[in-house]
Amino acid sequence: MSSSLFLLLSLLVPTLMLEFRYHDNREIEQYLLQVSADNPDITHLYSIGKSVKGQQPWVLALGVRPRHHAVGVPEFKYVANMHGNEVLGRVLLLQLIAELVRGYRDNETWSLQLLNSTRIHILPTLNPDGFDEADTNCLLGQGRLNHNGVDLNRGFPDAFAGLRKQQLNEEQREAEVRAVIGWLRSETFVLSANLHGGAMVASYPYDNSDQGSVWMVSPSIAPDDDVFIHLAKAYSYNHASMHKGNLCVDSGPFQDGITNGYNWYKLEGGMQDYNYIWAQCLELTLELSCCKFPEPKELPALWMENKKALLAYIQQVHLGVKGQVFDGWGRPVQNAVVEVKGRRNMCPFRTNQHGEYYRLLLPGNYTFKVSYPGHKVLTETLSVPYGPEKYSAMKHDFKLRRIASTTVRAQAEPSPSCNNSLLPQGGGTAARSAWYGLTVGLSLVTVLQSLMD
Repeated sequence: MSSSLFLLLSLLVPTLMLEFRYHDNREIEQYLLQVSADNPDITHLYSIGKSVKGQQPWVLALGVRPRHHAVGVPEFKYVANMHGNEVLGRVLLLQLIAELVRGYRDNETWSLQLLNSTRIHILPTLNPDGFDEADTNCLLGQGRLNHNGVDLNRGFPDAFAGLRKQQLNEEQREAEVRAVIGWLRSETFVLSANLHGGAMVASYPYDNSDQGSVWMVSPSIAPDDDVFIHLAKAYSYNHASMHKGNLCVDSGPFQDGITNGYNWYKLEGGMQDYNYIWAQCLELTLELSCCKFPEPKELPALWMENKKALLAYIQQVHLGVKGQVFDGWGRPVQNAVVEVKGRRNMCPFRTNQHGEYYRLLLPGNYTFKVSYPGHKVLTETLSVPYGPEKYSAMKHDFKLRRIASTTVRAQAEPSPSCNNSLLPQGGGTAARSAWYGLTVGLSLVTVLQSLMD
C-alpha cells in the first residue's frame, strides 16, 4: 500500500478510535478537525480566541443543530485544562466527544436524546501554553499558569472584590480570560463545569465572599444554593467513588464528595463565580484526580469512573423552567428581568436576544416576577416538575401587558457589582465563527490535493 493511500484511509477511519494517552495541543487540534469533518451534521468546530502564545482554544459543539443556537434548546459547556498541569480533563473530554458521536451513530437512545435536546460545547484545553510547560509531577505547579505567569482562575472580574478590581480594563486581562468573557457574551449558557485536578470533589459557588479580607471557615451561600448542591451531588454520586469524600490524603474529607467553594478556601477572581453572577450560567468546579498528572496507564480506569457522571451532569441542564417573554405586541423581548421569589441574584436573570430565559430549579412551586419597561409587572406561580428524565425543562412563556400611560418607566440601574455589558446576548457563535467552516473545507481539500500530487 502506498503511503499516500494509507494516509487517505487513515483520514476515513472512524474518529472513535482514540488512544488513552496525553495528546499534545497539535494532536488535539487535528482530532477535533477530523471529528468535525467526519460528522458535520452533529458537530461544529470553532475557536474562542487565542492564548498568549497564539494557540487556539478550540471548542467542539455537538447537537442536531450544532452551528447555531435554537430557541428552547439549552446551551451546555465543559472546560478543561485551565491550569496547564491539571491534565486529566483533556483526556476525559476527548473521550466524551468520541462517546457522544459513537452513541449517536449507533442510534443509542441516551445519545440521541442528549443531542436532540441540548447543544453541548466542549473545550479540552483553555491553557494550551501552560500544558506545553507542564511536567508530570503529581503535586507541584509547573505549567499551572499561562505563558505570562498568571493563574487564569484568579483573573476574572469578581463581584466581591470591590469596584477597583472589578472594573479593570478588559484589555488588561489575560488573553485566555478575555476569550472566555467573549464566549460567555456570545451564547446563553445555562450549565457548565470546569475540570481540574489535585483533589476529588465537586465544588460549587460562591468561591469568594463579602466577609472582608480575612477568610472565615464558613460557606458563602449563593441564592441558588439548593440547586448547586443538587448539581454537585448529581456528579459525585454518579462518579464511581467521589461521593465517599475521603479519597485524597492531602484534601478533604468532603461530605458526599461536594463542597461550597469558599468553605474550602477563598478564591478571588474565579471563573465559576463569574459564570454564575454575570453570565447567568451555573458552573461547578470538578476536581477529578488526587494527582494533577495521573500516569497514562491509569487513564482507562479514570475514564470509566467519570463517564456516567459526565453524561448525567449534562442532563441536569434540563432542570427547572424555560421559555420566552413577549411584550404587549406579542414580540419576544431582550433584557426582560425574570426573577424568582426568594432568590436575590446579584445580577437579575434577563432574557437574551430571542426573549428566552432559563432557570434551573428543583421540583416545587415558585413565584416568578417578570418586568420590562412600558409594561405591567407580571407575577405568576408555577409548579415545576423534574425535567432531566424527560430531557426538557418545563416550558412556560410569559406574556406581558402594556401600561396605558404614555410615560415609559426606565429600567433600574444595575448595582455596582452587576455590569450589564457583560451579560450574554445569545446565539453568537454562528456569525462569529462562520469562517471556520471554510477553514475545515479548505484543509480537507488541501490534504486530498497533496495525496494526488
